Amino acid sequence: MNQRINKHLADIKECIEQIESFTGTINNFYEFRDNIMLKKAVERNLEIIGESLNTILKFESKIQITNARQIVDMRNKLIHEYDKIDDVVIWGIVKKHLVLLKEEINNLLIQNGE
Repeated sequence: MNQRINKHLADIKECIEQIESFTGTINNFYEFRDNIMLKKAVERNLEIIGESLNTILKFESKIQITNARQIVDMRNKLIHEYDKIDDVVIWGIVKKHLVLLKEEINNLLIQNGE
């Protein structure tokens, strides 16, 4: 893979780590839901993840990232349908899906010598 893809993979990794840092002391959905600044920070990082992955897919459409299309679709929803964002969905992504994405990104970076 080229350097541009590696840069976007590194950006995704950084965003995941930031989300983990921001939500590390949050124990439940209600704490997340009631912290507007936290929600906006998480949403912004999810936007960047989706945009980075969208760019990667333009160069490497067969990249092995589970739910790649859904990640890009979530970015589009966050950007264009912000009034329909469901906090439960965002919390579910943070708690259930970022672990796998982080693992896949780390594996791709290792494969690419990063």
